[in-house]
Amino acid sequence: MLISDFVFATGLPRETVRFYVRLGLLRPTTNGKGGRRPYQFFTEEDIQTAEVIQVGQSLGLSLKEIAALDTERREGGITPKRRIEILRDQLARLDAKAAELEAMTRFIRAKIDWLMANRHAPRPQFGKCGCRVQPHSSAAPSSSSRARKQVRTRR
Repeated sequence: MLISDFVFATGLPRETVRFYVRLGLLRPTTNGKGGRRPYQFFTEEDIQTAEVIQVGQSLGLSLKEIAALDTERREGGITPKRRIEILRDQLARLDAKAAELEAMTRFIRAKIDWLMANRHAPRPQFGKCGCRVQPHSSAAPSSSSRARKQVRTRR
């Protein structure tokens, strides 16, 4: 199938398909016709590869990781033991990301509460460990607030 049919079958944008071909993630065949840019023919295996790419991206894998897994798959398959290893590694990454997102959510909620209280409550500060509260009055001006003041005075 030509790229137009492949785009329709996979739902991927044409430029994304071309990008994946340049990266070597998709490997269409060519017949030499078409001049400088020969026609590319995609197979059912390419459709499966596109699905693997989409699933991998939705799991948070980088294209480099997906390419390595695809090479492993093409060269002899991925054993069930290896699949479990891959999934456990990715699950650990997703758990860490979920904890990070939870900390950000706590901070944003605390910031909204602080703003709704007209800044009379202690100002929320976002730290590495999540959301912690630091009194606003004792906080020294940050370098970014000093920079904003300098920009305002220059105007």
